[in-house]
Amino acid sequence: MSGDDDPLIRRLREQVSDNDRALIEAMNRRLELVAQMWAYKRSHELEVLDPEREEWMLRYLSRANRGPLSQQGLEELFGMVLELTKAELAHRED
Repeated sequence: MSGDDDPLIRRLREQVSDNDRALIEAMNRRLELVAQMWAYKRSHELEVLDPEREEWMLRYLSRANRGPLSQQGLEELFGMVLELTKAELAHRED
């Protein structure tokens, strides 16, 4: 039984899908902002990558996280976001 006929499951699935779309929109907006920042940094001969800023962001997000996402989960998610951002923007430069 898949639960397709259950109204609660259907409603929860719709909410999950809505949330997934919001995540994609947020990631796309993040990529646009970081691309703008990288272009500015390059035009001013500044380092594009800033490991100290990445560490600061992790601490900031850790304090902002109210769960149920664990600290380990947050670190994995943010690490993937950073790596994906770098990879996506590197592809734009090719």
